[in-house]
Amino acid sequence: MFNETESAERIYLDHIVKQLQQALKEMDDRISAAYKEVIDAKKYLWVNLSQLDPAERAANRVDIALTIDHGEKRIAMRRKLQKLVHSPYFGRVDFITDEQAEPDVYYIGVHSFTDEETQNNLVYDWRSPVASMFYDFNAGRAYYSAPAGEIDGHIRTKRQYKIKNGVMEYMIESSMNINDEVLQKELGTTSDERMKNIVATIQKEQNVIIRNEDSKELIIQGVAGSGKTSVALHRVAYLLYKYKETLSSRNILIISPNKVFSDYISNVLPELGEENIAEIHMEEIAAKELNGLCTFQTYNEQVTELIESEDRKRNARIKFKADMDFVRRLDSYLAHIDAEYFIPADITVDGVFIAKEDLQKAYNAALALPIKPRLEKAASAVIANSRDQDGQRPTPSTAKKIKSAVHKMFKCIGAISLYKDFYHTMGKPEMFQWKKAKTLEYADVFPLIYVKIHLEGTRSFDFVKHLLVDEMQDYTPIQYAVLAKWFRCKKTILGDAAQSVNPYTSSTLEEIKKVFPEAETVELLKSYRSTIEITNFARQLKPYHSIIPIERHGEEPRILSTESPQGELGAILELCRDFQTSEHRSLGIVCKKQSQAELVFKYIKPTIPDVCLLDFNSEQFHEGIVVTFAHMAKGLEFDRVIVPFADDATYRTDLDRGLLYVACTRAMHQLILTYNGRFTPLLEPAQN
Repeated sequence: MFNETESAERIYLDHIVKQLQQALKEMDDRISAAYKEVIDAKKYLWVNLSQLDPAERAANRVDIALTIDHGEKRIAMRRKLQKLVHSPYFGRVDFITDEQAEPDVYYIGVHSFTDEETQNNLVYDWRSPVASMFYDFNAGRAYYSAPAGEIDGHIRTKRQYKIKNGVMEYMIESSMNINDEVLQKELGTTSDERMKNIVATIQKEQNVIIRNEDSKELIIQGVAGSGKTSVALHRVAYLLYKYKETLSSRNILIISPNKVFSDYISNVLPELGEENIAEIHMEEIAAKELNGLCTFQTYNEQVTELIESEDRKRNARIKFKADMDFVRRLDSYLAHIDAEYFIPADITVDGVFIAKEDLQKAYNAALALPIKPRLEKAASAVIANSRDQDGQRPTPSTAKKIKSAVHKMFKCIGAISLYKDFYHTMGKPEMFQWKKAKTLEYADVFPLIYVKIHLEGTRSFDFVKHLLVDEMQDYTPIQYAVLAKWFRCKKTILGDAAQSVNPYTSSTLEEIKKVFPEAETVELLKSYRSTIEITNFARQLKPYHSIIPIERHGEEPRILSTESPQGELGAILELCRDFQTSEHRSLGIVCKKQSQAELVFKYIKPTIPDVCLLDFNSEQFHEGIVVTFAHMAKGLEFDRVIVPFADDATYRTDLDRGLLYVACTRAMHQLILTYNGRFTPLLEPAQN
């Protein structure tokens, strides 16, 4: 057996590290040479510019550009080598086919590494076909999919390593997929400033999602702490690896909930050797779509308003527009106006006669187009077939008049006018209310865009070949219907219905699948973030939620009663001081709403200057003590979490239940709730 003992493995690791260090030195030399070559070439071109003919100048510029391109590729390779020197590999699989006498040994790392002299692959990329066996199989019968087909055989040996700074901290003989001991070691560590890659601990069910190449739409319902966002990003990295000839980071787009979350996940793809991909918020695209037409309330403003005030009529409007039945009503209305709102009439312009029957026929022939292009095409078609009394084609002036007449035959031609007409047609005009002059309620933004797309067409996003949508529960079916029109590419959609911060607009996996009926759906039920004690505590808020905690124990969540509001703030400050003397690196103080977070932040800041407030204006995630609120905390995790103001006045409704669940499930190792007065009835059993 190759490297049978741990001591042999350590010697082999030293050998690999030395080869990597030598490869890194050679790469540095090549980069320096390329840099010098570019400088010399530019100097030559500058000095001899007047003596070179255009063809020679062009050839020199092409040579310089190629040298720069090669240099950039070498710099990218250098980054990979630097990472491998630190930790060359994390796993090993010895695999033997039925035809072989001896097994092949595959060491698996974040990137591949090949011996340039022998061309032997010393380390295999975690995304390679053979690496899939490390994640999917125990020792015994196994297979992997290669370009030549399925390769069957046996896994003889499976090992896992923890290598840091080129030194092996431990090695585990593993007959199971991702040994529990390794997983426990990784989960027991403190949180980092940003999300990290999980290649060493990818679970079998996660690997299936990552390597899914076929689904047009893949919808992932993942419980809090299931790693769904990380899995989705690793799926992106896998697709970029598998289809590197036809897919680049420029062809992928993330619909992200906020800039803080974008910053929080920004480390994952670079760690995996891929460029970061573009991220955008739904409202950014909406603002461009409605530019010049109207402004609108933001989603953050809507959520804040729901938390701060009760308004039954407003809530009814939001809820009415938040299910699939609303999309069907809108589709029915748009089909109705297509059939009924074009009312043709005979036209006579400058001696040119066009019969209404010809207009109707031309209109029907263009029904696949949005309304305005449809009318334009119908007008152009009848103009092309028209003649005046002398048999002459219509002049440009006459053609313009005919087009104007055809457009006027459509009963209602403005997006806002049509959208308001939709509610009048239903007999529900009260369901549309301006927030203020020319400012929409957030619930009307995407229905209006849906109508506008039907009327005018949509902007082109053809360059996007894969769309990733995170926090899927916060988008309504009409928003997904708009996304389907904006992006006709493959999609990965992920989230957790239990983590909605707006019960009136929350979408479940089942609701989203109504928009994408051919979508493949998967559920991730195991939670890797929190201890069993924290998970069981939070599960009281969502008793029917199928969350399965991984076997990792810690201290029980604490409920801290205080005698006054000032006493509660003082208690929070003391908990912050306790955190500062601990081994933990992050503390999240997660309030229900922004105004509470601002209050806590102002109280703590004079004593602990490094404390950070995360609000709707924030753009970066910070390590240390972070004060924020549930809406901003989604997707984040902290070693310790304090949930202030856990009283019956703050947390009492179904909306509050979701916010409290989000707050509690941010905690990895310690959870403390503080309150004064009466404890929230949503968690009363936990107090007893």
